[in-house]
Amino acid sequence: MKKNFGPLGQKLSALVLLCTLFACSPPQDLANMQQITAGAEDASAPFAVQIVTQATLPTIQSWPSSHPPQSGDWIAHKAVAFDTAIQPEDRISLVVWDNGETSLLGQAGQKVIQMPDIRVSSAGTIFLPYVGDVQVAGLSATAARSKVEQKLHSIMPSAQVQLNRVAGMQNSVHVISGVPNPGTLPLLDANVTITTVLAQAGGVLPNMTNPQINLQRGGKLYTIAAERLLAQPELDTTLMGNDKIFVQPDQRYFLSLGAAGREAVIDFPRDTVTTLEAMSMIGGVNQDMANPKAVLILRTYPSAAVRAAPKQGPPKAQMVFAFDLTNANGLFSAGAFLIEDRDVVLVTQSPLVNTSNAVRLFTSMFTGSKAVFNSVQ
Repeated sequence: MKKNFGPLGQKLSALVLLCTLFACSPPQDLANMQQITAGAEDASAPFAVQIVTQATLPTIQSWPSSHPPQSGDWIAHKAVAFDTAIQPEDRISLVVWDNGETSLLGQAGQKVIQMPDIRVSSAGTIFLPYVGDVQVAGLSATAARSKVEQKLHSIMPSAQVQLNRVAGMQNSVHVISGVPNPGTLPLLDANVTITTVLAQAGGVLPNMTNPQINLQRGGKLYTIAAERLLAQPELDTTLMGNDKIFVQPDQRYFLSLGAAGREAVIDFPRDTVTTLEAMSMIGGVNQDMANPKAVLILRTYPSAAVRAAPKQGPPKAQMVFAFDLTNANGLFSAGAFLIEDRDVVLVTQSPLVNTSNAVRLFTSMFTGSKAVFNSVQ
């Protein structure tokens, strides 16, 4: 005889129906490989998928960068003459010795004449009484001393000159930020290097992520990582007057999404980061959810970089690079493929996750239904 459970039977029927629906279409937390790449084979698709292996890696590495640096090539060290050239706004102090009986520049019998703090004009000259303007800009202090002495001989035949120079703005460098003691520092000679000036300013601030040394010169910006600058002495740039220096953290970053160990914005800790290193930085993959056969790098190239020929550039501005991290080929490829600024590292969901979710859901619902049925009996 069939029992009629009334409202309870209706609830059980609804529960079974709900279970059936979820088994057919289980809930999903993350996207899988098929969903991300759907439509890529269509010629009109705005993106393309590129499987990264050791066979395809050389072609991809020949493509232009998605974010080419705006700074020019770094300037190597160059040894120059020891004395810096006098520039406008420098200050000149003269001491003149004369053993003559009379002097136009001093009182009778005066042997030493002080002429302090003479400003070099914008035209590069200094003014001397009874002599006039003397061009000194572009000369070393030694050459300028000889020239001044020669000019004074017209009024003081026995004159001997001592010349001292204090650097002005055009013979100084400006350390703007990223150091404990920013400010303007005079160039004491022509071979002052950027590491010397940074040391005078107190060094790079601590706890700065991959600090970048920036040098502004002549309307151009040059950038180098502090780590590389210190490791290669031949790159210790010789500074010029009016150079501007500022230090800042590396501005580049990439994003980790999906079934990764963590979802976050990751700053570049060094100049280069490979895909394998990026995976380590994001905590690897979520072993309960991730599909290590389908780790994706999403990257957007400038439209000017797109080329029809694959050896010349990416076929689409939006590229999806796919890695299989379950075999040696994929692992070695990931170890050589460089992450670029603003890349997205997406760990896709395993196709088995939905099946596992459905089984767990069905089991829990069946167990609950059975308990209700037993209680009614």
